[in-house]
Amino acid sequence: MTNTKHPGLDPDEILAAYDREARRHRPPDGPGAVIEQVGPVVRQDGGPNGWSGVLWSDLDERSADAAIAEQIRHFGALGREFEWKHYSHDAPADLADRLRAAGLVAEPPETLMVAEAAPLTGEVPLPEGIRLRTEADRTAIELLGEAHRRAFGTDGAKLTRSLLEVLDSAPETLAVVVALAGDEPVCGARMELLPNTSFAGLWGGGTAPEWRGRGIYRALVAHRARLAVERGYRYLQVDASDQSRPILARLGFTALSVTTPFNYQP
Repeated sequence: MTNTKHPGLDPDEILAAYDREARRHRPPDGPGAVIEQVGPVVRQDGGPNGWSGVLWSDLDERSADAAIAEQIRHFGALGREFEWKHYSHDAPADLADRLRAAGLVAEPPETLMVAEAAPLTGEVPLPEGIRLRTEADRTAIELLGEAHRRAFGTDGAKLTRSLLEVLDSAPETLAVVVALAGDEPVCGARMELLPNTSFAGLWGGGTAPEWRGRGIYRALVAHRARLAVERGYRYLQVDASDQSRPILARLGFTALSVTTPFNYQP
């Protein structure tokens, strides 16, 4: 893909830093998660409730098929479904086709977008009747799961269980913000604050259909940008859907790559 470049950002330099910090040398993202590098592949076993999959690989036409088969054997022996998180700049160029041929199923692609956090910290007015709940506690995570269900129409139970485990074991790595209309969650988002990286990860942010287009999503980005700066993170990173990509581009996010989750059910 062609990078969408914004002034002051070098997309190639930032992408190299992202690959290095957030993929190849990424710390585990949850309690009990284990990351290991086996040959040219970095993978995480997230346990029964966490995320398991391939974070990074350094493959070519000769090594790719064997590496894919090894991950299927490894996670299959554990009884885990897993995700191979593929990026459009990964080698070999036909890696996505090889993953499909091995039986992995692609989900809709998303755009890896990055922005410097500091310029995004300004206040964004909220619609009348909306307030932000910013405590990261059990109630917030349950509200986030309900906001996820209302925005995306999918069950948020697994997400809720996973985040509750993080809250219990590593609360410093998690920030949660929920937009409430009265007591009803209409938008919810979280931020992943892993140590030893420059990138704070923004996740969620889906808004209930009746509240879209009124600035709530932007307000949640601004809130998390302020928190990221306070915690010493330089960049915000998003795997953006087609719906959120135009909003993020207007805010100054740079498109660096396209990421596609490839899932395998043992």
